[in-house]
Amino acid sequence: MEAIRPAFARTGPWVQAGKYVAALMSDLPRRNGWTIARFAGDLSPDRTQRLLNRAAWDEGAAMGVVRRFAVAGLDQAAGRLGRRSLAVGALDETGQEKHGTGTAGVQRQHMGCAGGVENGINTVHLSYVREHAGHALIGARQWIPAGQIADPVRSLVTGLPLDLEFATKGELAAGLVADAAADGVMMDFICGDEVYGNCTKLRQALEAAGQAYVLRVASSFRVTLAAGMTLTCAGVIRRLGSGLRWEVRSAGKGSKGQRLYAWAQIGTASPRHCLLVRRHLRTGELAFHYCFVPEGQPAGMARLIRAAGLRWPVEEDFEFGKDCFGLDQSQVRLYHAIARHTVLVMAALAICAVTAALLANRTDSQVPPPRRPGQAPPPGFGLIPLTVPEVRRLIAAITVITWPPGHIEHWSAWTRAHQARARWFHQRARLERDQEIIMKPLAA
Repeated sequence: MEAIRPAFARTGPWVQAGKYVAALMSDLPRRNGWTIARFAGDLSPDRTQRLLNRAAWDEGAAMGVVRRFAVAGLDQAAGRLGRRSLAVGALDETGQEKHGTGTAGVQRQHMGCAGGVENGINTVHLSYVREHAGHALIGARQWIPAGQIADPVRSLVTGLPLDLEFATKGELAAGLVADAAADGVMMDFICGDEVYGNCTKLRQALEAAGQAYVLRVASSFRVTLAAGMTLTCAGVIRRLGSGLRWEVRSAGKGSKGQRLYAWAQIGTASPRHCLLVRRHLRTGELAFHYCFVPEGQPAGMARLIRAAGLRWPVEEDFEFGKDCFGLDQSQVRLYHAIARHTVLVMAALAICAVTAALLANRTDSQVPPPRRPGQAPPPGFGLIPLTVPEVRRLIAAITVITWPPGHIEHWSAWTRAHQARARWFHQRARLERDQEIIMKPLAA
């Protein structure tokens, strides 16, 4: 919060921003203007509402501070591991349900958080993922429909900038990557789902900047093979058939053990591009990744698979942001007010994510995972390392003085021990299932 101070024209709003972040990290069941003001000790919500709507401060500059803080902290944690770990920028969007039509960017649209078409807003995020260390959100841009930008009355009412131009989610993502690069953030790969993989402008921008990527694409995405034939991804699978060489590799370690899939790498007419195909071992479901690696950088399949497996933490960042810090609980309607709430949530998440990453080695006392099916459980399971939600709970508990001595530490240890025990048994069950699947020959 000290580093964010230059983004504010006056001390008062900066102090209020500190109170806002502290409230976001508290145990409040809902984080809105009234509850945050009550937690901060204010007599009314006026100061909180002024902070988001009318106070003079640069939320873009504040986001840059959050980005540099998160990247530096996660890089420091990764450096303590003593081995090379990938740095990945994971792109995805998340939404917030809204009522009425008075909010910037609101319209009926498909929202994954709501499980279907609902009235709400969508924001594209960039998450910085440091392999084996941690991850945090480092960029955000709200998507605004073209019709609202073209409507002068609605633009004025919802506070849209006068120079705002329509951009697709892929184009917003390209802007987020450019912002990170301008801040000196170096990433080995950019990863994203089909929304971003199918965006030609995003791929062109990344390639022009010499930025490697592993992007999901639809089965209808067309690629040109080394032989000069242009086919859809699904057509490539049909044509090559049994000629594909599948390898079972892990897409990374999850809470329940290694995430094993069958993988195949297919060359294209460009030596810098390839198609990476993932097949689910149990269901046979296919997923396609279009990959680009600039000249001079390693392009082995193992490295591409590691990158592809590092896209999922952005979903965990959304989960933490919403469940722990109220990312989707803002009750503001103006464009810049939504951005300000988002930046302050990102600050709270970055604080906890960096803390958890730096303390991981000191707080992880788990027993080794099971090595064989049917293995007998150990006499003790140890403790999982501090997680982002647990760091937030510990920080929030500092303000509670009515609990007896040792109460906070007791519940923290009990929770982590329970999670370590559950994780061990999940890993053993996954090990038994994976062994059964691998023993079966891979179908063509």
